Amino acid sequence: MPNAVGLAARILEEWEDSVSAVEVVTGVGGVFDVHVDGELVFEKSMLGRYPEPDDVMPLLREKLGS
Repeated sequence: MPNAVGLAARILEEWEDSVSAVEVVTGVGGVFDVHVDGELVFEKSMLGRYPEPDDVMPLLREKLGS
């Protein structure tokens, strides 16, 4: 959960004027997916480990702009 909370904080910092909400959903089995408007942008299997925010932020910048 700390990875998800850290990523959510970074998203809100970077896109505070354009992102209205970040939803963190708990689950089972080690799932860590990131969706933007329903589209899968990142999943843990891409790295084989839980991501750091810097692993995901470039993908979000591609989708949301910087």
